[in-house]
Amino acid sequence: MPKKVVPEGERRRRRPTRQGTVLSEKLIVETALRMLREHGSAGLTARRLGAALGADPSTVYRYFAGLDGLTRAIGEELMGRALDSWTATGEWRADLRSLGLAVHASYLAHPQAALLTASRVTGRPREIEVDETILGILRGAGFGDADAVGVYHAFIDLALAFAALDAGALAIKDEVREADEHMWTSTYARLPAETHPHIAATARLLAERMNDSAYPVVLDTLLGRAEGQLAATRKRATAT
Repeated sequence: MPKKVVPEGERRRRRPTRQGTVLSEKLIVETALRMLREHGSAGLTARRLGAALGADPSTVYRYFAGLDGLTRAIGEELMGRALDSWTATGEWRADLRSLGLAVHASYLAHPQAALLTASRVTGRPREIEVDETILGILRGAGFGDADAVGVYHAFIDLALAFAALDAGALAIKDEVREADEHMWTSTYARLPAETHPHIAATARLLAERMNDSAYPVVLDTLLGRAEGQLAATRKRATAT
């Protein structure tokens, strides 16, 4: 049976660690992010986390419902950082675009953490704040509730899907990633037009584009479709 998470008030009264550090959820999450960056998800264990904090390995269970609870907190932290870096302008399409790019960038800043958390729903306050913000932008722009939920669903899944995809490329070793990126010029660009006419005709453009994320382009496509959907809804409302 999982250990019961210790209430916040009791945690605050704990003595500092052997290193003289007073523990907090924030410190544990930041330490976990560093460990993920240095060792990957396989290196994030209660024992290693305790050693990095100068505390007993069981410490994580006083703050979180096990390592899964810590994983949720890490996902929440990435969402929170995205929201903190974002500023609303009052123009719904521009605001959604900049928020989507902020979420994507926040996850790519921690590729190993992105791979661990992009598919999770944390249910924690900062993630909920992001969801409330997105739905507020859409409903404030005039989307009906069903349409707002539909666009929200596509928007957040798109951001997290590309975060996981692009983080996967960043998480592999540099030499492996560079070899993959070089494939567009070392292999694709050398395919003969006789056997691969379409690749041969576009080889230079492929080499220029394929190593960059397609997320901004696909995000603009989604927002353009949503804008057309909103315009059609307004036109029907005016007609009736």
